[in-house]
Amino acid sequence: MVVDDSRALRRILGDIMRELGFEVVDAGHGREALTMLETTGPLDLVLVDWNMPVMNGLEFVRAVRANAAYESMPLIMVTTETEIEQMQCALESGANEYVMKPFTADVIQDKLRLLNVVCASDA
Repeated sequence: MVVDDSRALRRILGDIMRELGFEVVDAGHGREALTMLETTGPLDLVLVDWNMPVMNGLEFVRAVRANAAYESMPLIMVTTETEIEQMQCALESGANEYVMKPFTADVIQDKLRLLNVVCASDA
């Protein structure tokens, strides 16, 4: 799942994930993503932007981690927030990894490998 209020970024991340062999669903903000998770259950991976309306990425990460059903679901924060304190806050809140914009497909793939999330291209 890709969660971002920018359609362009959702498209870019979605394209990267599809090229890696993933099925992609997207949401425009954290609240929409939580609603989708209620239907789908835990997913293989969620890429979430920090800065979104309605429910930002940090609030989304905290809400997901508060639900035991999503305890092991990998979350990657994708953001322009570059301060070390922000990164630490995201990781302490339950994000498994942190990607700063701008990024490349290789950066995303490296993070997936760190999290042992298997890509079709790795199989």
